[in-house]
Amino acid sequence: MPNEQPSPFTVEANAKETERNSRIAVLLFPVLILLGGLCGMLIPQAFLGLSSWINPLLMVIMFCMGLTLTMPDFALVFKNPLPVLGGVAAQFIIMPSMGWLVATMLQLEPALAAGLILVGCAPGGTASNVVSYLARGNVALSVAMTSVSTLLAPLLTPALALWLAGQYMPVDAGSMAISVVQIVLIPVVLGIFLRMLFNRFVD
Repeated sequence: MPNEQPSPFTVEANAKETERNSRIAVLLFPVLILLGGLCGMLIPQAFLGLSSWINPLLMVIMFCMGLTLTMPDFALVFKNPLPVLGGVAAQFIIMPSMGWLVATMLQLEPALAAGLILVGCAPGGTASNVVSYLARGNVALSVAMTSVSTLLAPLLTPALALWLAGQYMPVDAGSMAISVVQIVLIPVVLGIFLRMLFNRFVD
């Protein structure tokens, strides 16, 4: 029996369903993040026992991000470098500067100010790629920017944190660099390496 081609009506219905689901996901994503933050503020004791899991789970996330990266993702950096380098520069210039500016304008207490600045100094992650995909943005550019910023993070994140957050509280840039290498760089590189070895299985 020959394979039946889907009707134009079916294709159009599927496209509309996909678009509707994407719109819901884009709206739901920040809501879940805000709810999670609100729960952490209102009932912090419920999550204190999970603090020891933060680093291992971050390593798992970064490893999974490495599994999603392929050589064509990095090829974009060489084929069209200006958008990628512009995005990475914005990542490590605008975000830390905005964190410092908000902390200064609101006169936050040292711990909050340092935390806000540190968030601004962190590289992009898989969430930005997912949101770019859901919002129908340039996913290839997002992945390329995330890849480059992640590889630069062991150098730039501690340096920026020391420069901008060091005025609020002591920052051990050396220990931070080692932590970033352990939690971010090694899992990502391992994921990339396994993707190269077992590409079909990972797909």
